[in-house]
Amino acid sequence: MKQEEEKLTGLPENAFRALKPGEVYNPLMSPDKKYPEVNLWSVLWGIAMAILFSAAAAYLGLKVGQVFEAAIPIAIIAVGVSGAAKRKNALGENVIIQSIGASSGVIVAGAIFTLPALYILQESYPEEITVTFTQVFISSLLGGVLGILFLIPFRKYFVSDMHGQYPFPEATATTQVLVSGEKGGSQAKPLLLAGIIGGLYDFIVATFGWWNENFTTRVCGFGEMLAEKAKLVFKVNTGAAVLGLGYIVGLKYASIICAGSLAVWWIIIPGMSLIWGDSVLNQWNPEITATVGAMAPEEIFKYYAKSIGIGGIAMAGIIGIIKSWSIIKSAVGLAAKEMGGKADAEANVKRTQRDLSMKIIAIGSIITLVLVTLFFYFDVMQGNLLHTLVAILLVAGISFLFTTVAANAIAIVGTNPV
Repeated sequence: MKQEEEKLTGLPENAFRALKPGEVYNPLMSPDKKYPEVNLWSVLWGIAMAILFSAAAAYLGLKVGQVFEAAIPIAIIAVGVSGAAKRKNALGENVIIQSIGASSGVIVAGAIFTLPALYILQESYPEEITVTFTQVFISSLLGGVLGILFLIPFRKYFVSDMHGQYPFPEATATTQVLVSGEKGGSQAKPLLLAGIIGGLYDFIVATFGWWNENFTTRVCGFGEMLAEKAKLVFKVNTGAAVLGLGYIVGLKYASIICAGSLAVWWIIIPGMSLIWGDSVLNQWNPEITATVGAMAPEEIFKYYAKSIGIGGIAMAGIIGIIKSWSIIKSAVGLAAKEMGGKADAEANVKRTQRDLSMKIIAIGSIITLVLVTLFFYFDVMQGNLLHTLVAILLVAGISFLFTTVAANAIAIVGTNPV
């Protein structure tokens, strides 16, 4: 039967604000109607977007140490291809496309920020550590499944119970793109044009070398003197990918990243040279023989400031866990309540409020943890039971706690703090 096109009038007035007592939010896609959502079109396009943006996220993450949230550009592409194909009532399909595609950066980020460390350790200790592609694949697969299962219980808390109390900046922008896209697919044109311009720019820099991608104050004599005497250096990456990354993560988050870089290069590095200029700080690295004052700013960053930054990231994660403790208790309480609920109650839940059964999530989590344990015992730990038990406890605990931190950060700033 041919489906008639449904005219959308826009988001409800209470879509982005907290609900008043007794007020009900009626979503744009009515829970009482059925829409084309999960089908061959949406799944295939979602997989294609996941492949494309996984490569982009891996490249950018390894290059500048920061991945981007791909939901917005994928939503624009989804709107464009749906409009070009003249598909009717495509909003549900476009949501599925961007949901599948946007998951690309999550597992990629978890892999590129941790797995390179294994290869570095393998290079340093070739007899003790070996890393294979199979290990990389299995660890990424099981970690992704575990993270998804841990995240599902938090959906109802963040999206339903706390409606309008979190900004969800990226989700808000994505929603506006998808809704306005029902009027046509013209929003994909600026993205295509931007991709062409950015590609040409990077191609000229990388192929012809007409200018250096990394600008530094060392290009002039005064800047060179500041670097040698005061250990002050200003650097900026002029690549198109970095410019696009800053636009996607937003001014607030980009400003925080910039402030952190300035604090390291303009305060910590000159400060260390000023305070410990005549000292050799090599307690944790005996290979260091030069005094701090004799080092170039780049060397001070490599040996000292980078470690301080990593410590700051770790501390931010711990603070995030502490601040999210109330959220953890609320979400676990809701999950436990649903675990004890009756099947009849679950059957009467509205279509837009249906999640996987908590029993399925619990069983899936247990099975995944068992598989991780077997993977550790028979492959990674080579039959060492004690190391396997310690590893699985760390993986389970850290995965659950940082799932909460990531969900809370996405709700507030729109970016996953991998």
